[in-house]
Amino acid sequence: MIKAIALDDEPLALEILQSLCDTIEYIELEKTFTKSDEAFKYLKKYPVDLLFLDINMPSISGLDFYKKLPHKTMVIFTTAYSEFAVEGFTLSATDYLLKPISLSRFQQAAEKAYSQWKQQNQNIEQQYLFIRADYSLIKILFSDILFIEGLDDYLKIHIQNQKTVVARMTLKAILQKLPETEFVRVHRSFIIPVSKVSKIRNKIIFIDQTEIPISASYEEAFFALLDGK
Repeated sequence: MIKAIALDDEPLALEILQSLCDTIEYIELEKTFTKSDEAFKYLKKYPVDLLFLDINMPSISGLDFYKKLPHKTMVIFTTAYSEFAVEGFTLSATDYLLKPISLSRFQQAAEKAYSQWKQQNQNIEQQYLFIRADYSLIKILFSDILFIEGLDDYLKIHIQNQKTVVARMTLKAILQKLPETEFVRVHRSFIIPVSKVSKIRNKIIFIDQTEIPISASYEEAFFALLDGK
């Protein structure tokens, strides 16, 4: 669950944000504020994952408020003035919502925040997986995986500077255990970590000394992930 607060000098705007958040099951809007100093005190004591922040406020601009924050927090800027958008994104904003905010546009911003939040928590909470092989549970760091090769109901997990692990498992099953922002299926027989790709040429991926083909059915998803990096 994403913990959030909202800061806007207009109470009606906060009511609208509250009603929009109520439609999203993975966002909990803990509190709303009309005064920036109260919001700042709250954030110092209770850090949250996401901040809905109006830009055009009388005491301080939302952009300046965000720059002062002591903790790294995702931010979705809200304002009636589109000219602030560029500066908002230079602060690595998750999104920028122009008032009046439609439900569909809000849902789009919420999905961006959720994807970002999942990635951050995945990186913090889990850096490895356990695989049952050779009558043991073997711990494998995500960062050590060069690529994974599928052979019917078996896998070969090729690991940097280590012995290849052979496990009875499908590619589909192991892909669900891997970070979706890092690992991608590029062929019916291969999953690769994007960070290990040294080059791509003529629809061939080069990892270490291995050449891995990109099949047409997985090409679009692979290049979409690369573009997002």
